[in-house]
Amino acid sequence: MLFSKLLPKEGNFFELFNQHADRIVEAALAFEQLVANYGDAHQRAKYNQEVDNAERAADRVTHEVTRLIHTTFITPIDREQIHGLINVMDDVTDLVQDSAETMALYDVSHMTDEIVRLTDLSVKCCQRVQAAVRLLAKMAEPATAEAILKTCEEIDRLESDADRVMRSAMSKLFREEPDVREVIKLKAIYELLETITDKCMDVANQIEGIVLENS
Repeated sequence: MLFSKLLPKEGNFFELFNQHADRIVEAALAFEQLVANYGDAHQRAKYNQEVDNAERAADRVTHEVTRLIHTTFITPIDREQIHGLINVMDDVTDLVQDSAETMALYDVSHMTDEIVRLTDLSVKCCQRVQAAVRLLAKMAEPATAEAILKTCEEIDRLESDADRVMRSAMSKLFREEPDVREVIKLKAIYELLETITDKCMDVANQIEGIVLENS
């Protein structure tokens, strides 16, 4: 009895996953507003700061999860699965921040339709990640496990849509943009935005693995 009381409790990893997923969506929505209000320098600075705040908050959650992995005796799922999931989730917020920073560093002058479309797909992917993560705590229930897997399939479809937009954007960019500097700038932004959806797909793959092994 005494020994069991001295053992570290099971960390509330699922709640921490939820907190991180919320920060992912916060960052994505702030970035979406940055794109929508890009012509207003004040609004642009405001939403850049909101992206940074969400990314830093996500980092704090990641650090807490990492700490708990090393101090918790019993974990609800395999430690490697916990570590893999939180780190790939953190990559998503990092990429959103990188996209915002790159726009500022490259002094991108205007938003293209392709940036708007890729941003929209990135936001939707992040929201579906949030939805899947929120269900993980109840993945032992067959209906919930099925819902998680269906959500992961939705992320896969959104990522495929982003691939198509990316290919079309690159083709248009190299055919129609005469300014080499603009080509370099926009190519970098397109690639970063498409990579956000790729990384959301990586999160979905991690989640699928967890569900299939633990449900």
